[in-house]
Amino acid sequence: MAADTPLAPGLYLVATPIGNLEDITLRALRVLRTADRIACEDTRQTQKLLNHFGIETPATSLHEHNEAARTPEMLAALAAGERVAVVSDAGMPGISDPGMHLAAAAIAAGVPVFPVPGANAALSALVASGLSAERFLFAGFLPAKAGERRTALENLREQMADPMTVIFYEAPHRILETLGDLESIWGAEARVVLARELTKLHEEFLRGTVAEVRAALNERDRMRGEMVLLLDAQPATVSAPSISIKDRVAALEREEGLDEKDALKRIARERGQSKSEVYRELQRERAKR
Repeated sequence: MAADTPLAPGLYLVATPIGNLEDITLRALRVLRTADRIACEDTRQTQKLLNHFGIETPATSLHEHNEAARTPEMLAALAAGERVAVVSDAGMPGISDPGMHLAAAAIAAGVPVFPVPGANAALSALVASGLSAERFLFAGFLPAKAGERRTALENLREQMADPMTVIFYEAPHRILETLGDLESIWGAEARVVLARELTKLHEEFLRGTVAEVRAALNERDRMRGEMVLLLDAQPATVSAPSISIKDRVAALEREEGLDEKDALKRIARERGQSKSEVYRELQRERAKR
């Protein structure tokens, strides 16, 4: 599309820099300048970007807490022929950020939706990680609660049929716990890359085994910055046991007089798993009844 071509009515999902302001495209600047309004995750954050490039398009908030409520208003504006640009604080809208609810509603209403590509933390980390980009999975943010996070990671490994690179976003205050979970589930020798503060002044890549990266972070007073964690994920190589945990527990209770707690300890040793992993699998088996 030529630079002087009028902007067509519709919804524009515009990528913005994840750190370095030079990482914005000429097209993104044109869309932001000529749109009728900009829906942004944080008006204060976006205003810094707009001021830097001398853009005066009015901005309105659209974040995870109000996206559903604001969508009818946005759809009415789009139905009236407006050009609405959507941006997140950084990166591509809808990728672990607001925007997808409105995009889906616009598509359902027959409104044109245009992607305006640009910077993305997950892909930037992947291509510079040294890990394979042939097959990868973006898993976003893991659950904050320890038990739910472990279950999510265990389920991920159980469902894997082929090796792949798995990409997570993680908060600095949880990174050590998450690395500990990866070490427990994939082993201390699993390869990981931690990309921190991408495109910013203190950009950093930590590459090594999960045990090495975890040890390196443990030596720091505190962790800071936006983080992308990449895992060279290998599928489980041990074939699934022929007997379920539920049946094995029942057999140990019947044949050896063990209570459930001791039976789970025995099964954990037999399978080379933690007792908590075995217990969660037992709960999943019972839920399938």
